[in-house]
Amino acid sequence: MTDYVCDLHIHSCLSPCGDEDMTPGNIAGMASLNGLMLVALTDHNTSKNCPAFFSQAKQYGIVPVAGMELTTAEDIHVICLFRTLEDAMAFDEFVDGHRPKIRNKPDIFGHQYVRDENDEIVSEEKYLLINASDLTLEDAYREVLARGGVAYPAHIDRPANGIVEILGTVPESPPFTAFELNDGNNEAEYREKYPVIRNLPRVVSSDAHYLWNISEGGFSIPLDDEPYSSALVRNRLIDYLLGRTPPGKGEDHG
Repeated sequence: MTDYVCDLHIHSCLSPCGDEDMTPGNIAGMASLNGLMLVALTDHNTSKNCPAFFSQAKQYGIVPVAGMELTTAEDIHVICLFRTLEDAMAFDEFVDGHRPKIRNKPDIFGHQYVRDENDEIVSEEKYLLINASDLTLEDAYREVLARGGVAYPAHIDRPANGIVEILGTVPESPPFTAFELNDGNNEAEYREKYPVIRNLPRVVSSDAHYLWNISEGGFSIPLDDEPYSSALVRNRLIDYLLGRTPPGKGEDHG
């Protein structure tokens, strides 16, 4: 069992609100400096910088997770994490067909750069990524699970695009198996107010849009990683967030 120090919600320069210095290589380097071991790249409604991030993370000995912060039809942010890069890219292609095709205005919203394994710009996403998709919460949950991943509400303790702010609660359906906080100090309050999450694993993530926002070793999850491989660690993480961890193992703390 190894305590994996995590940050499972980070935006790259592909997100229009992400700083241009948030390249896959810079994210991996800063994550390493901050002592992180398990890091998810979760750009708005896209996973197109995940291949480059996987390549960069390998150089720093970080276990990368391919993900996305999906904006649902209700305007709620949902974290979607996948076991494999291929599953994430398949979901990316699916989501592309459910996003409104409104052209980005870089001078207003910022550039949306796709980078390669050397951090070089290979393309720029022309359609704005921060708009709501036409996928409902139920749609998102179902489609992510169909691809072997996990979907859970992002930063439920924040007003902007948080499920509590928009719906007034955390609903019983879809049956989320985890939830994210932006501030871990809010855990007791939210577990008490919303019984549906009372016994669920919680994640505390940075939602970093700038390099200096990336977490510095504040949240860890013990995972059984023997015999070690990065694929095994990702599988154990997803299993834990799906509530499939055997009793007494994988309890999060931090």
